[in-house]
Amino acid sequence: MVTDTEGYIHLIEYLTEHLSFFENNPIAEDSSDTVIAVIERELSEQIINVCSQNNRLNFNQRNAIIREVDAIVYDLEEVLSSVMNNPITQDQSRFFNEFAGLIKNLFDAEINNQLIDQDK
Repeated sequence: MVTDTEGYIHLIEYLTEHLSFFENNPIAEDSSDTVIAVIERELSEQIINVCSQNNRLNFNQRNAIIREVDAIVYDLEEVLSSVMNNPITQDQSRFFNEFAGLIKNLFDAEINNQLIDQDK
């Protein structure tokens, strides 16, 4: 669905270009959230939005979205493996909020294309 698109590849490249943002930041001591917890929460919120905004999605399409999100989390775990369990800083949290929004945009565009094709 989206993980095999050029847009997704660009998002992963964008993340890797900003790895120093995660590796060179001091560890946030005032945060109870870890990097992985924020990633999962942000992506979950956006995917819930995707599914609720697209009530025409059938069961198989929703399952495909869930599988795609699992693949995205796996990719993020691979790229950020050295910092996944670190407490997250506010700047890193904002980054993932934006990143999850961009992932949502990819899903919105793909779902729109699929629904247009379905209506033909």
